Amino acid sequence: MTELLEPAARASTQETLTDQIFKKIQSAIVSGEIAAGSKISEPELARVYGISRGPLREAIHRLEGQKLVERTAHVGARVVSLSHQQLRELYQIRENLEGLACRLAAQSIDKQQILNLRDVLHLHAQDPDFKEGKGYYLQEGQDDFHYCIIKNCGNKTLEKMLCDELYHLIRMYRVQYSKTPNRPHRALSEHLHILNAIAEGDAELAELLMRRHIAASYRNIEQHFI
Repeated sequence: MTELLEPAARASTQETLTDQIFKKIQSAIVSGEIAAGSKISEPELARVYGISRGPLREAIHRLEGQKLVERTAHVGARVVSLSHQQLRELYQIRENLEGLACRLAAQSIDKQQILNLRDVLHLHAQDPDFKEGKGYYLQEGQDDFHYCIIKNCGNKTLEKMLCDELYHLIRMYRVQYSKTPNRPHRALSEHLHILNAIAEGDAELAELLMRRHIAASYRNIEQHFI
């Protein structure tokens, strides 16, 4: 009986190991620890993280699916590095889709969801680094204001596009350019105004404020390309 269980146990361990290394490399790319445009060296990453090539390759494949890593013929895998034009296009998509998410949320959100969003912004405001002006609080998933709005918009196709397909690519640029002086406190103020519009059911204003917020974020990033 023990021998029959061993392959399954090994598969479970392998899957867990892949998940762990995937999250570590994902975090390193999003934070900029592994720089945009860097070549992905499997031997080097295997050495740094103390992992075999099998789980590492699976993790890299998953990162390709998140658009954080791209593979080119005769070159190999590299961390994605968007051109100025590609970044502009990404933010045009983001501005329109997240604006729509706010419009939809304002039309359907309930009181408990509003309270949850206020708790998220309170968490952001209490972050020590934010208070010291070192950057905006940018944890992922349920601690991310943008993510939570999209999850509450009621449109599953929109949710898939913004919370799955594009989320970590967008987040990479959000995180790496979040420390521009004065931008963090302006961003929190903009978030609060967006939430107030959603809470009041003003779909048109909520969409407009989110679009303006994302446009301001893009202008902040664009300064680094000039």
